[in-house]
Amino acid sequence: MTTSTVTRGLDQLGALLNTLTPEDAERRTPCSEWTVANLSDHIVNSVVGMATMARGGQPDWTSSTHYDDPASALDEHGRAMVEALAASDSAFPEGMVAAELAVHTYDLTTALGGSTAELDPEVAEVGHAFMTSSMTDDKRGDAFGPEQPAPADADAYQVIAAFAGRSV
Repeated sequence: MTTSTVTRGLDQLGALLNTLTPEDAERRTPCSEWTVANLSDHIVNSVVGMATMARGGQPDWTSSTHYDDPASALDEHGRAMVEALAASDSAFPEGMVAAELAVHTYDLTTALGGSTAELDPEVAEVGHAFMTSSMTDDKRGDAFGPEQPAPADADAYQVIAAFAGRSV
């Protein structure tokens, strides 16, 4: 995978965040404990954490920074993450980035009542390949529920969401 896949994932997620209105903040997401506002903050905080990892640091995964403008924050921190990935001497799992972006693109799209059919399938496919090769049932932790069945005609985002424990 190249950082262009990550960049496309960031761009489409940023475009979704850019559509949010104040009325969307309390909408429920496929993650039952999260509203759109919670998810938006988590997306940016995850990108910040992954940029820290790409630079060889230890991220604070408990960070709960709130972003009044999550689209702008994602743009800023997403660019920094892409730069960190490009400069990384380590074999940073870029598939992990694609997985995080794809699952939360599904979550946000679904919460907003949209369709994932028109999204860039490569982002979800690369993320799904990473998840299926690295995530066993004992590694799911609190972040992912048990894998759910995906419909036979599921698109790439529905497939990765079902693998991540979302009911599709």
